[in-house]
Amino acid sequence: MSPAWFVLAVAGLLEGPLGLAQNTEDLIKHGEQVFNRSCATGYCHGLQGVAAGAPRLAARGFDQVYIENTVAHGLQGTSMPAFTGSLSRADLSAVVAYVAKLNGIDYSAAGSTENGLGTGVQPSLSAEASKGRDLFSDELRGFGRCSTCHEVNAIGIPVAAPIASIPATVQALRDLSTPSVRTAIAGNQTMPALVINDGSRAKVFYDLTTPPPVLHTAQPGSVTWRDGSDWRHVSVIGSYSETELGLILEYLRSSIRH
Repeated sequence: MSPAWFVLAVAGLLEGPLGLAQNTEDLIKHGEQVFNRSCATGYCHGLQGVAAGAPRLAARGFDQVYIENTVAHGLQGTSMPAFTGSLSRADLSAVVAYVAKLNGIDYSAAGSTENGLGTGVQPSLSAEASKGRDLFSDELRGFGRCSTCHEVNAIGIPVAAPIASIPATVQALRDLSTPSVRTAIAGNQTMPALVINDGSRAKVFYDLTTPPPVLHTAQPGSVTWRDGSDWRHVSVIGSYSETELGLILEYLRSSIRH
């Protein structure tokens, strides 16, 4: 693909709610924004791809085709999901451009091979729901954002189970009961725990004492459980105002189908 054709193709791709990118610099800047809310969260790749819990992406020598295929289709047998269907085509192209830049690829010269980026379409969102989506994964809040523990439309980390019931009001969201959170007892320590695996070979759980949750794997017999916990959902959403939580609920209602 010639560079000139690529510029025209990108101009066609990037028409959407986030605006039209006029050049490669804008494309990469947009890709960084999408990356920060979709890929740099919690235990994933970290800001600028320098790694948090997932593998480092910066300066890895990845080529263009590998980046496009991985973003679009994920990596089977790993926690890397496919983003086709959850990100728009414009957002997919922008993320590929950003990760390419992290690997020293001149995206404007390389062009896009469009190897299956797909035509993923997100649910149509109202202005209020769009604001709620941005708040859900707001990187400026650090770990005090919803996406630290919840995943919706491939944004965030699925520490908690998929959201099955959306609270009717902001107060209901603040008062949300969490019966799956138990108390872990390890020696003379106790901690609120979200149990992932209570098997005979290993006990796997998230320690919810402070955000972000810390994943532990313990030997059988080294930890026991007690039903109930003093941990409350309201303790981790304190950075949001009443209005902001209302917008997040609007986003969840628009995005989660039952």
